Amino acid sequence: MKTGYVELARAQQERWQAAYEQHPSLHGAGASAAARWTAKLFGAAGIDDVLELGAGQGRDAFYLARQGFSVHATDFSESALHRLRLDAQREGLDDRVTAALHDVRDPLPPADATVGAVYANVLLNMAFSRTELRTLVNEIRRVLRPGGLFVYTVWSTDDSRFGKCAEIGDGLYAKDGFAGRFFDLDLVHELADRWELGGADPYEENGRRLWRVTQAKPAPLISS
Repeated sequence: MKTGYVELARAQQERWQAAYEQHPSLHGAGASAAARWTAKLFGAAGIDDVLELGAGQGRDAFYLARQGFSVHATDFSESALHRLRLDAQREGLDDRVTAALHDVRDPLPPADATVGAVYANVLLNMAFSRTELRTLVNEIRRVLRPGGLFVYTVWSTDDSRFGKCAEIGDGLYAKDGFAGRFFDLDLVHELADRWELGGADPYEENGRRLWRVTQAKPAPLISS
């Protein structure tokens, strides 16, 4: 596997596509702990629309929709989104969950300042260069309305698997054909530049140690 990023991105897309084709419920049916926590935060903030990046087969998108949010789910796997659309229709959620094929290495589809909240569960720790991560976070800030919220979760360097996989360069590790990055607090703070960082909270789920990061797009200053 190469870290020439174009080759790496293509290899990862193929690997995830194959995984979703082989497993109709790859990540399970229940919502993640992150989605349950995030729904409460977004609800308390009066948000009703959510852009989910890296939605996979939709388990968190469906949970958010059941809590009353309108969710636009994106992923770079057509297989995952096919399952998401079928399940949304079967469960009567297709009026609240829309889906679009999109690779977050490309500019995000929404126009400037049109989205209430963005949610990404274990997406940013996938096979992105640090430059790609900074570009993505800048894109997220662009599409959010002033005061809009961004919640993401990532693997922590405190995770027991950190340092035990093959290192492939630029802080990325690979195992069984999947590549990713473990985050320390320095990287969390780097990506929060020009944001209001609400919190970087450690938590555990399914034996993994992760960060749950909350940040807001600053509202413009109003001069008197």
